[in-house]
Amino acid sequence: MGDGTADKLKGHAKEATGEVTGDDELKREGKVDRTSGTVKDKVGDAADKVKDTLK
Repeated sequence: MGDGTADKLKGHAKEATGEVTGDDELKREGKVDRTSGTVKDKVGDAADKVKDTLK
């Protein structure tokens, strides 16, 4: 599992916990973690494509 996937899972967990407990700050942290995970995945995919092109 890549870094991005781990961040997205962590984000989902924080959001769900924030929703259940009414903690808006935790929900926001979860959204940030999910977004960070998505960005990491996209950057990693782009880097892989560049590496493949250079080979």
